[in-house]
Amino acid sequence: MATKKNNDELVTAEKQAVKKVTKKVAELVETETIAEVIVDETKKIEKTEKLAKAGKRSAKSIKETEEKLVKEEKKAAKEDATVAPKVVAKTRTRVERKGKKFQEVAKLIDRNKEYSLKEAVELAQKTAKVSFDSTLELHIKLGVDPRHADQNLRANVVLPAGTGKTVKIAVFTDHDSVAAAKKAGADIAGSDDFLQQLDKGIIDFDVLIASPSVMPKLGKYARILGPKGLMPSPKSGTVTADVAKAVSEAKAGRVEYRVDSTGIVHLGAGKVSFKTEDLVKNVRVVLDSIKSSKPASLKGNYVLSIYLSTSMGPSVRVSNTEL
Repeated sequence: MATKKNNDELVTAEKQAVKKVTKKVAELVETETIAEVIVDETKKIEKTEKLAKAGKRSAKSIKETEEKLVKEEKKAAKEDATVAPKVVAKTRTRVERKGKKFQEVAKLIDRNKEYSLKEAVELAQKTAKVSFDSTLELHIKLGVDPRHADQNLRANVVLPAGTGKTVKIAVFTDHDSVAAAKKAGADIAGSDDFLQQLDKGIIDFDVLIASPSVMPKLGKYARILGPKGLMPSPKSGTVTADVAKAVSEAKAGRVEYRVDSTGIVHLGAGKVSFKTEDLVKNVRVVLDSIKSSKPASLKGNYVLSIYLSTSMGPSVRVSNTEL
């Protein structure tokens, strides 16, 4: 009886121990599950907070933000990857960007050589391949500063062989000088009746010459004539008491030149159809005029470079010794 009792007690004790162990295991499992759930939920909350900014926590907003983040990650991955260097296109020279005809005639000119005046004129005539009678252009780079009044070069010269252009000249003068102006070759000449044409906006002339006595009357037309380069000026020789002489010079080929804001003088010196000797004479007169107009206050080199070119043609460098 005692042995049976002891066995029952052992069985009962074992059952209780098994229950305790089972309960303990269940508690441990439950604790780990809760911990995992807490970790998962925490991650979700952190992700949601990152995705949903400015209080936008809707499912649509989160989805859009997720897609945006994915794109940014892909972009960052591409940037981090080794990218092959881009092939930079070779910069073409000015001559290479021109047409075939220009490139052909440009081969006749040595870019590293300075030519004499006669050689430069001959080359310019050879390289003029346009269908019209182009102008021989003279470009002179000076070491002046146009911001200083005494270095703001401006003058006029009479080209011996003319400009090759037909110039229409108008003269505004006293009634007594109108006849003399017309006799000298003026296309339009008048006194007060000339102002009536300006009032109507009729400007059909290329050069306007005026006598000093009538200049005050032209003052109110400065806004019309000035922008067109037609306002008479003593510096350009278009304001003079001897209007007949001014008309004759203008017809013969008087041109005005002035230095631009970059210190360069640009001037047309005749037509390519002229004889080489005539073009050389025209250019020589301009160079002599520029040489005699050197400002006294200038320090350093006066003439930096001289180039000849034709309309739509390549340029030829002229030796500075020609000045």
